Amino acid sequence: MSRPDVIAILGPTAVGKSALAIALAQRHHGEIVNCDSTAVYRGFDIGTDKVAVAEQGGVPHHLIDIADPTDEYTAAQYARDAAGAIRAIRARGGLPFVVGGTGFYFRALTRGLFPGPGKDAVLRARLEAIAARRDVTCLHRMLTRKDPASARRIHPRDRKRLVRALEVFWLTGRPLTEHFVETTSPIADLSVLAIALKQSAEQTSERVTRRVDQQFARGLLDEIRGLLGRGVPETARPFGGLVYRQALEHLHGVRDEAATRALIAQENRRYARRQLIWFRKEPNLQWFDGPGEAPATAAAIARLLDERLEASQ
Repeated sequence: MSRPDVIAILGPTAVGKSALAIALAQRHHGEIVNCDSTAVYRGFDIGTDKVAVAEQGGVPHHLIDIADPTDEYTAAQYARDAAGAIRAIRARGGLPFVVGGTGFYFRALTRGLFPGPGKDAVLRARLEAIAARRDVTCLHRMLTRKDPASARRIHPRDRKRLVRALEVFWLTGRPLTEHFVETTSPIADLSVLAIALKQSAEQTSERVTRRVDQQFARGLLDEIRGLLGRGVPETARPFGGLVYRQALEHLHGVRDEAATRALIAQENRRYARRQLIWFRKEPNLQWFDGPGEAPATAAAIARLLDERLEASQ
């Protein structure tokens, strides 16, 4: 059994990945590489539950706040940046911990992404016009017919990713998922020990409800007002993500705060189920039950990591 070069801590939202990763990284001279698609954007802090510097326990964190809100940071960019961060950490003698819940980013890093055809302005304009005229969910229904696997992983209102997936299908005649099979990981030469956390639906419900209340208490709405006041447009990609999309609708009077909190919690629960479905299809994940802060779960994972790291010494 070879010593792992990279440790991944994965799982659905609100399962305690960050706390577990920090504890393990402190124990093994580790550094954390973010694997959350919204945490890469500067200014979007509360709704993404970024770990404050004071709470990082002295563990360096990478690939957080690396993109402007108006940037279109892609999974392909993430794979390149994460691979670079991983190799730099190893060169310093550290152990890289890839931590997050964006399964598509993890797959791009560990299994690769194909470069894909270039943008087709005419096709994109047609798809954008359909979304404007008939609602963006129409694009999701179209994608479900052409590429059901991609439709399952892309949120029904994620306009940019829906447009790209449909664009690839019509330009190549093949769905994205078929192209992915032919790709190569940028860290194919490194051994990855991937640990995945899961918890009961009741635990997820309780934890996401508490988290949403904490986000509002910490000033989520003021954070959004501040971003808008600094000129970040509502069309910026991170505003389309979970928490921010619903909170922005609340600020526009779509629903009151209580209903907004309830909706965010509900969407978090649905998102957690989609994440579990995604990660269950990933090969070679070692699953553990219970939140990352649970003593029994943390101890079991610590033992596994100790065994794997010490086996080659």
